[in-house]
Amino acid sequence: MSGYKRVLLKLSGEALMGDDAFGINRATIESMVAQIKAVVDTGVQMAVVIGGGNIFRGMAGGAAGMDRATADYMGMLATIMNALALQDAMKHAGLEARVQSALRIDQVVEPYIRPRAMRHLDEGKIVIFAAGTGNPFFTTDTAAALRGVEIGAEIVLKATKVDGIYTADPKKDPSATRYSQISFDEAISKNLGVMDATAFALCRDQKMPIKVFSIFKEGGLMRVVKGEDEGTLVHV
Repeated sequence: MSGYKRVLLKLSGEALMGDDAFGINRATIESMVAQIKAVVDTGVQMAVVIGGGNIFRGMAGGAAGMDRATADYMGMLATIMNALALQDAMKHAGLEARVQSALRIDQVVEPYIRPRAMRHLDEGKIVIFAAGTGNPFFTTDTAAALRGVEIGAEIVLKATKVDGIYTADPKKDPSATRYSQISFDEAISKNLGVMDATAFALCRDQKMPIKVFSIFKEGGLMRVVKGEDEGTLVHV
């Protein structure tokens, strides 16, 4: 199969909610895992960075008067809960996954150790990176960019609810069209909000392409990994 051999998939916590108001929707997580399994079964090595917004949104907590660093640490713990749920769903689907956390909770998950993560990937296991970068004030988007570069992924796949980057909000503007590809500089100058600025700058500086696509589109992940015209490619 032509396409990518090692990828980093960024899943938002909100994506796990499905149509629920919060928490983890079982049918949604099983659907995502089915897409991941289809790709991994072709021999592609996959790592996943998971967000925590479905359980706790750090920014909202900070805005409500909570100390921002405390709120962010709570958000990191939420990502560990999501990572365990994802690992469990993968186990039920016959996939072997390892959770590595940037915060140490050794009784529950492995600590993040880069050589060990690389070995897991080489052995065909999926590695789920939890707790972001382990630092407050950094988003899980930044964690995705960082881990993607660290493990030598060929691309960061940012899974969203929209099937790519558009010239305008497609919900508000029916004439909006999807970019098949766009440069980092163009995305920045047009303020398209692909990722937060830190993550975006890291990917641009390390020449790490980003693919924005919809995880809710049947077979979307497979088409992206094969290098087909699905979603939007952001490149140098």
